[in-house]
Amino acid sequence: MRFLGNIEAKLDTKYRVFIPAIFRKVLVAENQQTLYLRKDVFQDCITVYPQSVWEEELGLLRSKLNKWDPQEQDMYRQFLLEAEVEELDSSGRILISKHLLNIVGIESEVRFLGVDNTIEIWPKDALEKPRVEPEIFREKMQTLMAGPTQINR
Repeated sequence: MRFLGNIEAKLDTKYRVFIPAIFRKVLVAENQQTLYLRKDVFQDCITVYPQSVWEEELGLLRSKLNKWDPQEQDMYRQFLLEAEVEELDSSGRILISKHLLNIVGIESEVRFLGVDNTIEIWPKDALEKPRVEPEIFREKMQTLMAGPTQINR
């Protein structure tokens, strides 16, 4: 399951938003109507996890934490505490809680960004300028992608 796209949308007065059709098609094809929303760990955006991705991520997190270590249990609890479960309605919308919207600074206009197997919901203007300066991006990509050429045999 891969999401790719950068789509603007608006919340309605009840804080519902249509999942963009390009993403909805992937969700429906994969039978993923249950979505998990939480504030991103690093950025001021909402990360939307399809159910199968959420379960995989939660399993990975659980496997890295010792349930007999109180601090690690608190990390796990905090991750879960900030999560909300939503169902894709028959019109293709989800409800986003006012709490989550406030945490990331969303008022009415949003931008959906497909990021691999998750969808991010950003305040519309937050993605207007590059996240990484163009020169630094080029250098990092060159360093990351440089290396021995793989030959398919």
